[in-house]
Amino acid sequence: MILVIDVGNTQIKAAVFEQNTLLKKEIIAYEDWQISLKKVIKNFSEISILVVASVGKLEKSDFLTLDSGLNVYFITKESKFPFNNLYASPSTLGIDRMILASGAVLQFPKKNRLVIDAGTCITYDFIDSNDNYLGGAISPGIRLRYESLHNYTAKLPLLKKEKPIDIVGNSTTQSIHSGVINGVSFEIEGFINSVLDKNDNFIIILTGGDAVFLAERLKNTIFANPNFLLESLNQTFQYNNND
Repeated sequence: MILVIDVGNTQIKAAVFEQNTLLKKEIIAYEDWQISLKKVIKNFSEISILVVASVGKLEKSDFLTLDSGLNVYFITKESKFPFNNLYASPSTLGIDRMILASGAVLQFPKKNRLVIDAGTCITYDFIDSNDNYLGGAISPGIRLRYESLHNYTAKLPLLKKEKPIDIVGNSTTQSIHSGVINGVSFEIEGFINSVLDKNDNFIIILTGGDAVFLAERLKNTIFANPNFLLESLNQTFQYNNND
């Protein structure tokens, strides 16, 4: 069994895999990450490998202290990926975006792929049918938009995400919900439509913490999978170790 760990900006996601089957998923807070991971390892005694990718505050050395009997494998930019990286500034491309692109190529061969990760930020990654990674876009996620309205104005309240009642908000609260949620939805739809206008044979993958919340609001046909990054991390590890 393999325990894959995605160290994000605000939280840690972990999943236990037996080959390509996801057995258990955990969302872990930074403050008790060691205790939580040790519980997972204890409950799944057959785990022998930890596969980690990090855009957050934890490094490989942090995980070496968990259990001396486990092999720790870090996916980095120096790992092997199943695509040609044509990004103009490859050294600045986040490892999370690279792993998502890797999973898209491995799961959906010979297609044009657009991966949309709706988390702290919303990232868009386009990989063509010839397995060329071409780039994408980065914008603020839902939580960041709510926080920005509160933090950079004098009187707007800090709200939690909520489906707007109508496109026209009849109160400040409803106006914020409409602006944030409809704004994100319109942005995603616009990006998808712009790419579809120029490409066919397309698969659109929506993932991240807000994937399920947003999926029902989008008109385009998408493949919504909130676990896509964890699955892609597992598959990228296998791709690197299939010799």
